[in-house]
Amino acid sequence: MATVPHPLHTTTFKLPLPIRTEISHPQTLRFKASLSTNAPLPGRKLRAAVIGAGPAGSSAAEALASGGVETFLFERSPPTVAKPCGGAIPLCMLHEFDIPSHLIDRQVTQMRIISPSNLAVDFGKTLRPNEFIAMLRREVLDSFLRSRAESLGANLVSGLVTDIEVPNTSSTAPYVVHYTANNSRHALSVDVVIGADGANSRVAKSIKAGDYACAIAFQERIKLPDEKMAYYKNMAEMYVGNDVSPDFYAWVFPKCDHVAVGTGTVRAKQYIKAYQRGIRERVKPKIAGGKVIKVEAHPIPEHPRPIRVRGRVALVGDAAGYVTKCSGEGIYFAAKSGRMCGEGIVKASEGGDRMIEEEDLKREYLKAWDAKYISTFRFMDLLQRVFYGSNAAREALVELCGDEYVQRMTFESYLYKRLAEGDGWEDVKMVCNTIGSLARCNIVGSQRPL
Repeated sequence: MATVPHPLHTTTFKLPLPIRTEISHPQTLRFKASLSTNAPLPGRKLRAAVIGAGPAGSSAAEALASGGVETFLFERSPPTVAKPCGGAIPLCMLHEFDIPSHLIDRQVTQMRIISPSNLAVDFGKTLRPNEFIAMLRREVLDSFLRSRAESLGANLVSGLVTDIEVPNTSSTAPYVVHYTANNSRHALSVDVVIGADGANSRVAKSIKAGDYACAIAFQERIKLPDEKMAYYKNMAEMYVGNDVSPDFYAWVFPKCDHVAVGTGTVRAKQYIKAYQRGIRERVKPKIAGGKVIKVEAHPIPEHPRPIRVRGRVALVGDAAGYVTKCSGEGIYFAAKSGRMCGEGIVKASEGGDRMIEEEDLKREYLKAWDAKYISTFRFMDLLQRVFYGSNAAREALVELCGDEYVQRMTFESYLYKRLAEGDGWEDVKMVCNTIGSLARCNIVGSQRPL
């Protein structure tokens, strides 16, 4: 789904580092081995299958292969197939994942949020000179990350995974990955499986990981006349209102030579095309003369799955449910979860020399992930409940976006994903302003539900 820094995302973060956007050679990841009582694997390395080669899967495969694990990365789609996605990533991801600058289509430095009554607030006034939101195309990013994982030792398998055969009782018996490639059926035995195969994860089904609510995102890529495209050179827009979504927002994001116009909803998926017509109507003068070059739709998880690790199987990215509410941010959390999972397996297996167990995955990956990020997901869920329930609440949200302290804290959080110290007095004022905005819009003290 689209991802932008959401107003009031004030679990604030800070990483004052200059951006590094060019790399000559991807760096091999190194890990410290940990003492383990797990059984050694004489004469071979731990074997891992990563199902899905998006940001989550490719990042996991890169960490595994770099750390000494024999890695098989499965991808059903050709490298050039586009993945439906808004395509915004935070500044820190460029550093952490060595994303070269030539992959970035646009450096967005202006963001505008438009209320149901068409009140527009510029939401980028506090960006520093070297700060921006990177906009790219998923097919470009995915291909780069996949190729890098392969160059570092991952075995790329172009095929459709049809089933995961789970061992009954043995803690060391292999998992068997059944897949089709070149119109033939194949099977591969592995020790560990990472499910990075999206919201409708086949891996999740194989371990009975439980259901979760899914939203649907719908997006059109529209090629605009040059004079129209100039407006969106470094501008991203976010629209809220019942006409574009009853529980999310609609967006216009700039790409290399076109814009992505889309919306999403979880409560009224059957009306998604009506909401898409709503956003097209809201931006009609700005996209007049444009030509639709691609239509995309895909499911988006609304919360983490009940079970994300079972046996020697772990879920990452959308398969695990790592998309934040309100902002719809998923790319960074997908790549980060994949890397953390891969690193955890390398550590527990002492560089691929030992078998691992369920407790290793829970300790090295799941516990570490939850400690670092689960509070962010809960906070964004709360924000969505407060500010997306009615048009009145959305008007209050847009009003708050005009506050420069809110803007600064939002961008600190989104761009850097690091805890930063706010100003105590300003924090108090922000809370009071929030209550005031809600009161003026008849949300606080109202008898009607949000």
